[in-house]
Amino acid sequence: MKIRIGILGGAGYTAGELIRLLLNHPNAELVFVNSESNAGNLLTDVHEGLYGDTDMRFTSDLPFNQVDLLYFCFGHGKSEAFLHEHFIPSHIKIIDLAQDFRLEAHGNDYIYGLPELNKALIEKANHVANPGCFATCIQLALLPAASMKLLDEDIAVNGITGSTGAGQKPSATTHFSWRNNNMSIYKAFHHQHVPEIKQSLKQAQGYLDAAIDFIPYRGDFPRGIFATSVVKTSVSLDGIVKGYKTFYADAPFTHYIDNAIDMKQVVNTNKCLVHCDKFGDKLLITSTIDNLLKGAVGQAVQNMNIMFGLDETAGLRLKAAAF
Repeated sequence: MKIRIGILGGAGYTAGELIRLLLNHPNAELVFVNSESNAGNLLTDVHEGLYGDTDMRFTSDLPFNQVDLLYFCFGHGKSEAFLHEHFIPSHIKIIDLAQDFRLEAHGNDYIYGLPELNKALIEKANHVANPGCFATCIQLALLPAASMKLLDEDIAVNGITGSTGAGQKPSATTHFSWRNNNMSIYKAFHHQHVPEIKQSLKQAQGYLDAAIDFIPYRGDFPRGIFATSVVKTSVSLDGIVKGYKTFYADAPFTHYIDNAIDMKQVVNTNKCLVHCDKFGDKLLITSTIDNLLKGAVGQAVQNMNIMFGLDETAGLRLKAAAF
């Protein structure tokens, strides 16, 4: 089975990683990569890591009749605008990597694409909203606790992300001389991923009255997310660990680890690692992912596999670096 694929918004970091995955996917046929600003240029003019892998060029055309699936790699807010301006035949499946359709709303038929929570819904979906990177890492830390109904008090979350999380367009807080050997917070307590996190936790627990006090940090590394979440509970650590292992027993990419985890174990993979410790009545949950893969396009390909009835892991058995 070959899935014919088009990519819209093909010049950014996420699109480059997505192209790399799809060129090596046994069931994917990349038909076109759209970019108005790069039309006619080789993909390798922008995504230089693809030298030797493809001689495709960006196009300004939109040959929807030639594809089965579209990936939207636009900036936030542009996916909804694009759909208002273009007709896409109803048989074409869409995976949107922006935040436009992640929250439930009247008339929104996009399934929230977190496989560990919504796999059965994704299997039947025509439209999937891919989760945010921080949201993925934090949800996978907290969903088993939510399923055990442990989230009754406010949750403190800290997370640090690599510079690729800010996208490819240079800014004052992404260039090397500022980011290197530096650290800062941004969007404390009002990060855009908090609403989708709360939505999923409420789905898993059945209710959610607790606040999520999230402080994000900019890290001095290019890729990866490492997060810590603190939950107040009297449940024993043994019981919690058992619940976490049960929750992820059938998840091919999310793993509860008995030992302390570090970010290097997941960079360049589609994995999420989770670990728990208990200090009195405080449960400390650590989680880590690659923001471009499990936090973006790796998860998007995982969703594609599920939507088309393929092995969930097809094209995604990527290895972490040894050092």
